[in-house]
Order: sequence, then structure tokens, then C-alpha cells
Amino acid sequence: MGRKISILGSTGSIGTQALEVAEKHGFRIHALAASRSVDMLEKQVRKYKPEVVCIYCEEFYSLLKNRLSDMKIKILTGMEGLCEIAADKEADILLNSVVGMVGLKPTLAAIEAGIPIALANKETLVAGGSLVMSAAEEKGVPILPVDSEHSAIFQCLQGNSRKQLHKIILTASGGPFYGKTKAELERVTAADALKHPNWDMGSKITIDSATLMNKGLEFIEAKWLFDVTPEQIEVVVHRQSVVHSAVEYDDYSVIAQMGVPDMKIPIQYALLYPDRMPCPTKQLSLCDYGQLTFARPDTETFRCLAIAIDAIKRGGTVPAVMNGANEVAVAAFLKGKIGFLQIAELVEQAMNNVSFREVRSLSDVLEADREARENVHKLIQ
Repeated sequence: MGRKISILGSTGSIGTQALEVAEKHGFRIHALAASRSVDMLEKQVRKYKPEVVCIYCEEFYSLLKNRLSDMKIKILTGMEGLCEIAADKEADILLNSVVGMVGLKPTLAAIEAGIPIALANKETLVAGGSLVMSAAEEKGVPILPVDSEHSAIFQCLQGNSRKQLHKIILTASGGPFYGKTKAELERVTAADALKHPNWDMGSKITIDSATLMNKGLEFIEAKWLFDVTPEQIEVVVHRQSVVHSAVEYDDYSVIAQMGVPDMKIPIQYALLYPDRMPCPTKQLSLCDYGQLTFARPDTETFRCLAIAIDAIKRGGTVPAVMNGANEVAVAAFLKGKIGFLQIAELVEQAMNNVSFREVRSLSDVLEADREARENVHKLIQ
């Protein structure tokens, strides 16, 4: 199709699947960026031959430069490198699939440059939703959701009036610990939490799925992407991950989007929008599944979901504080420094300890994020 794309987070789960989609449809790869995976990034560069590459962690810059010394390619590093790629007008679309707050500045850089964005970085909208959406509206830059749930909502809205949207039904797999009690969760390990029943994802997002924080982040994303109130979003546990989400209209008609649990479907929809073509995945057979089940989430046991909903209701910099605190707490859990249930406890403490601010600029968000991380580090020590 000749479409030229840049990918931030090319060595991650979303990035590698996006490259598979790009290869199938003949996209040209303009730029690739990764955090620290030099080996995989080198292989991608040699296969897809982008014009620009960025290694975010500066300590790996020299290594990557030496590895690619035989190739004619521009090599960047750090946040400046990510933002340069994001704002590069040689690309027709930017896929932002980095993990964490690192994705916020590149998103704003792409918007400023007028580059359409396929967004798979939750934290961009969780921490800086008001800034991002107002900037995108002002510049007329489309933000196409890549998360399976938000892609589903986006698809269900096609051909219908947003003004007639009554509510969003946001589905959740329930993660690996669905049905467990708090007593049982006190003993779980990072290895247990990384065994997701349906999706193959990176470690941070998999832990977020286990705590239901991932659904909380998606709740906040949905509020910003679709301009709804928190009261218009209902979270429903759907263990099979076939119904990716649904929307209810004012006449109480409900339209859902379904498919096998494979991220290549929403990735391709964002990159090809508004076109649809065969996707490199399996077709859905409802008969093979036999039945689909739905239940209310247990927010007493999995408190991170309730904490995230409370954060967006409180507004201002509270979601940024929540997000920053969660990133630090999850990293500590993965290293065995804290227990599973302590993730929610630390996030909630940070939300109560860090002063509230209105979000008027990027610096407000970044300062709230810094204070939240600092607060959790102190609590862990």
C-alpha cells in the first residue's frame, strides 16, 4: 500500500506484531525505536531497513552504533530521539507502543507536527489526557486507538452519532487471579502473575492485568478518547476475551465488536483505517467457544480498578500520580521487593500524599509523576 510508518516500542509485543502486519500489507518502515533490546532492534533494522533508529537508554547507544556501522542509517537516543522520530513528517502515521510515562512527550511532539497517531501507550492519556486531547483537537490530528478494548469501542461507533452514545461497556479478562480471595493473593508471586490466561503481553501490562489496574488505566483512556463521563463507563469481566468491548446507545441497543484475542486485529485496524483487509490471525468461531460469560468485577479484592476510577473522578494531576506510583510499585513487585497486594496500597498512599494540582501544562503532569515516584520509593525503603 506504500504507507510509511514509524514505530516507538518496536521490540515489544505490540511493536513486533505491528511489523508483522506492516510486512503483510507492504508498509514501508521509516523509523524504529526501542528501549534497550539492542539484539532484537539490530535484527529489525537489518530486516526492515528504516531510515532512522532510536535506542532510548543512552548507555546502549554506542553498542547499537557499532553494531550498525556498516549501514547508512541515522541513529538517535534518549527522549530527544523518541520525539524527533515522533515529529518526523516523512512518516504517514506513528505507532506509539512504548510502555509508561515515557510515551507522553513523543505523543505531544507528533501532535504538534500533525502526524496521525496509532496509540498503544495507555499512560499518555492516563497522565496527560486533557493536554493530549485538546492539542489533538486543536491541530486536527487523529488519534486511533490500538488497545483491543478501545479499538472495539471505536469500531462500534462507526456510522453512528456520538451524541446518541449512552454508555461504554468495557470488557476485562479478569487476569490470572480471577476468583481468588485477598488471603490467597497475599501469597502469589510475580511468576504467578505473569501467567495471563488469554493474552501474551509485556511484564508491566501483564501485572497490571492481574491487579485490574490495566482496566483502570483503560477506563481513564476511554473517558478521554470518547469524551464520556466516568458514570458512562461500565466494566464487565468477560473471561474468554472474545467480546472486546461494546457500546450502548440511547435506545438501549448494544453493539459489540468480537474477534479472537489477537492484538494484530486492532493494530491493523488503526494502521489501515478506514480500510479493512485480511489480517494475519485466526478467524473467530463462536461454536468453538460454545459459550461466553460475563460478570461484575470484584473491586473489593482487586482494589486497583476502584482506585483508578476514583483518580479520574478526582481529576487534576491525581491520575498522573496514580500512574507514576503504579509504575514504581509494579517494578518493585517484579523484583520481589513487595507483595502483590502492596501495589494497590502504595498507589493509594501516593494519591493521598501528593498535593493536588490542576493540569495547566506538561510540567504539572511531569512534576506530579516525579513526586509520586519519589513518594513510593520512600515508602518501599
